Amino acid sequence: MKTNFKIAVLPGDGIGPEVVAESIKILDSIAEAFQYQFDFKYGLMGAEAIYKTGNPLPDETLEICKASDAVLFGAIGDPSFDNNPDAKIRPEQGLLKLRKELGLFANIRPLKTYASLIEKSPLKREIIEGTDIQIFRELVSGIYFGEKFTDEEAGYAYDICKYNRDEIAPIVHMAFQEAQKRRKKLTLIDKANVLDTSRLWRKVCKEIAAEYPDVALDFMFVDNAAMQLILNPKHFDVIVTENMLGDIISDEASVIGGSIGLLPSASIGNENALFEPIHGSYPQAKGKGIANPVASILSTAMMLDYLQLEQAAEKLRQSVEYAIENKYVTVDLNSEQPYSTSEVGSFIADYIKYSEKSYYNFENVKLGKSTIV
Repeated sequence: MKTNFKIAVLPGDGIGPEVVAESIKILDSIAEAFQYQFDFKYGLMGAEAIYKTGNPLPDETLEICKASDAVLFGAIGDPSFDNNPDAKIRPEQGLLKLRKELGLFANIRPLKTYASLIEKSPLKREIIEGTDIQIFRELVSGIYFGEKFTDEEAGYAYDICKYNRDEIAPIVHMAFQEAQKRRKKLTLIDKANVLDTSRLWRKVCKEIAAEYPDVALDFMFVDNAAMQLILNPKHFDVIVTENMLGDIISDEASVIGGSIGLLPSASIGNENALFEPIHGSYPQAKGKGIANPVASILSTAMMLDYLQLEQAAEKLRQSVEYAIENKYVTVDLNSEQPYSTSEVGSFIADYIKYSEKSYYNFENVKLGKSTIV
């Protein structure tokens, strides 16, 4: 069994470096507890890379990623670019190029509710309790990668959405296989009443469904799906959808659990994989120690699964749940007695190594008076 792993680390922009630092702290604890070795190699990407090199994805960073067993990524985006419609080079271009270069065709976003956090959700307990969804979003085609054109003088622009069967089939197979492990239900979200690309998605899904007779396949227009995620999220088990619709739907779903700071993601290809929180760069929180590191830490758990370190991944998830149950969380989840980004990461890292013998006094933690040795 392999025990040494090369990890590319791309902290990125905004709160990215802060939450990734906690994931590295976690991996150091995993290495100590399970006798693994993680070799980290850092690379520039996003706004920081543009400022230093003029390129949102320098060639050196791309080579680091290609030579790694997995990529751990923070966040991307910067207000100086967001607020400038004339910017020709943008941080997000680096991430789009990285996905394409690494062949990361499937973005997987798990969504589950934690019993102790249900009151933090804007939705009622009876609506969301027990929600457990896996969203599969196609990641390297569609409108984000189609031909783009702007005519400034005439005042018009277009973005072309294109798909072919070979781009759809791999992620559909992946979603069906995941559904087989769960409640055996797969929902395709599309806009087939209007879009030809959506009608192609439906056709391919129906053809592939014959190979998975134990999985029930249903279809839902994206506007209805957006409503059903709020009205009845427990209707969904596994969702599969195209790039832009998946971007929007998965961000909407993220609020169900009470904080976007809880949601991890994995972007998977045939030979490479990248793991990142879905919350974005959140520049308003940069440097304040208030960013929730849990999404990045749970993305790290997904990375451990990918590396076939399932026991370590399970221990990490247990440690996260322990922290949440004991209210050792950041301000977005506990405004009365919040802990900093670093404190939450240290709590989880410590529990991985020591569990009940932890240096933390848990009775004091419950009272909001942590004792750290």
